[in-house]
Amino acid sequence: MLTGKIAIVTGASRGIGRQIAKTLAGYGATVIVNYCGSKEKAEEVVAEIQAAGGEAKTYQGDVSDFDTAKNMITDVKKEFGRIDILVNNAGITRDNLVMKMKEEDFDKVIEVNLKGAFNCMKHVSRIMLKQRSGSIINMSSVSGVIGNAGQINYCASKAGLIGMTKSLAREIGSRGIRVNAIAPGYIRTEMTDILPDEVKEGILSQVPLKRMGEVEDIAEAVAFLASDKSTYITGQTLQVDGGMGM
Repeated sequence: MLTGKIAIVTGASRGIGRQIAKTLAGYGATVIVNYCGSKEKAEEVVAEIQAAGGEAKTYQGDVSDFDTAKNMITDVKKEFGRIDILVNNAGITRDNLVMKMKEEDFDKVIEVNLKGAFNCMKHVSRIMLKQRSGSIINMSSVSGVIGNAGQINYCASKAGLIGMTKSLAREIGSRGIRVNAIAPGYIRTEMTDILPDEVKEGILSQVPLKRMGEVEDIAEAVAFLASDKSTYITGQTLQVDGGMGM
């Protein structure tokens, strides 16, 4: 489905990003596993992909830095000759009620989650425009659709991603480049596994399917939007949330 495609997945050393990288590689793409600080975990992802017969390599870099994002895009293009898929997955949380939230915590979340995606989209769009092809997928969140108490910074960043997705889809669609977003709901990861049972139960009470999603659910949605099976889909936000955000 993705044989011969070159894909960059930011923040791919753990959680959802890790599975996205593995799934894209499983469908035949060569995957650049971007990470900021988790070198060992990123190398584990590449080792798993290669052990399964896929192709991948790591690339260290903080995508919230404009020049770092530019260098990554430039280096990947130089090595592989093209970039077909960009998945903007890198993200952080700094949760707190607005009255208690520090300015630096608001700024940092916007810087990584929103500006990081902007940096990568800006630099990759030039390459994709010349190719007249490409698929960009931004990882938003159900929190960016319906809001969530204690996450004003995170929700703002994820809602902003949806707006940027629609804007860029309009800007570059005529060149055959598609830009979409995915809004995951409550997904089973290392982060959610450590939540107290009462918190999990409270969240699940809002999910019509009454269960958590799996990282594979998100990764398969990414693979679909990255592939030629979705060539007439752009500017959309696919909510993979068990009905939580409807």
